Amino acid sequence: MIRNNRHKYSISAMCDVLQLPRSTYYYEATIRDTQDEDLSNLIVKIFRDSRNIYGQRKIKQELQKQGWQVSRRRIGRVMKEQGLISKYTVAQYKPRKSKVNESEVGNKLNREFKQDEELKVIVSDLTYVQVNQKWHYICVLIDLYNREIIGYSAGPQKSAELVQRAFSSVKYNLNRLELFHTDRGSEFKNQLIDKALKAFGIERSLSNKGTPYDNAVAEATFKTIKTEFVNGRVFSNQQDLDLSLFDYVNWFNNIRIHGSLGYLTPKEYKQKLVGE
Repeated sequence: MIRNNRHKYSISAMCDVLQLPRSTYYYEATIRDTQDEDLSNLIVKIFRDSRNIYGQRKIKQELQKQGWQVSRRRIGRVMKEQGLISKYTVAQYKPRKSKVNESEVGNKLNREFKQDEELKVIVSDLTYVQVNQKWHYICVLIDLYNREIIGYSAGPQKSAELVQRAFSSVKYNLNRLELFHTDRGSEFKNQLIDKALKAFGIERSLSNKGTPYDNAVAEATFKTIKTEFVNGRVFSNQQDLDLSLFDYVNWFNNIRIHGSLGYLTPKEYKQKLVGE
């Protein structure tokens, strides 16, 4: 009460009315100021450790893990005071899709994005990134079970070979994969990919034409990747991109908390389900 009205009345007068020793007020005020400073420093650290990505919701979750119960309004106020602006406030450019894959393969996934078995269904997509003065491309493979990026690749060509290299990077036994779902980009329709899927007994699934919601998890993941990893960056060469992508995927899987996973990392989410 005293603190909220000190701009209108003298502290001494208010202490006299409330029969409160001034020393008690100043002591408590000092404690609050110290706590406010500690909280502000912690919010800044969480934000910087998130690579300037986390907003109020995720920062609130991280604070709770450390024993702080703080409202999103207060977090927002601190972020504004400290000039912390999430990358998600920046508008994104949406490129046009490439030629449509006219394959007769249907949408076998049928938007069943919640899977209860590891590696059962893998979804994928591609996006572009600037390397020096040219455009290169990134492909990732996502496990619907825990949203983990299990495979990835990058290169100068938007091609089936890029997708194949993403499969080659998977550390798990490919025979465990049951269904591979993508949109109808032509890079996903190639004899090279068909042969690899057949060799490992992986069934194919394609989104319906002009229906991005059929591959919503991949679309959402790539929106995240473009916001957090791609936007505003120009990589010096392919090696720079490869090393940076390796670092980002490791962070995405093991450190970054995901709202869709109950604010756990993909690794934590998998461990939680295994333990249940």
